[in-house]
Amino acid sequence: MINNNMFTRGIRGAITVKNNTIEDIKEATITLISEMIKKNNIKPSDVSHCIFTMTNDLDAAYPAKFVRSELKFDYVPLLCFNELNIQNSLKMCLRALIVINTEKTQEEIKHVYLEGAKILRPDL
Repeated sequence: MINNNMFTRGIRGAITVKNNTIEDIKEATITLISEMIKKNNIKPSDVSHCIFTMTNDLDAAYPAKFVRSELKFDYVPLLCFNELNIQNSLKMCLRALIVINTEKTQEEIKHVYLEGAKILRPDL
């Protein structure tokens, strides 16, 4: 049976990473994605795909690797990209977009900005 109340919605999130190390990228990734999951009550089966970007000063690890291994996103397509290198932009920043299938409205989606990345969306 088709659910006509189901929509594709994006959940944005960002966090700054302490240092360009595997351990710090892993910690920031798990912290961010776990909070996005918790605030939006997401199950891996709800997720269409995830996109990660990192500023060019972060290159020690792929964040997708940690989401797959630690958060059991075994069958979710995950991609990592470099964030655009814009003058005076926030450094050491990991961003995520989780695309889900849900009955929630856009207004019900809870975007998550942590640590130094809070300045990116002070309205939230």
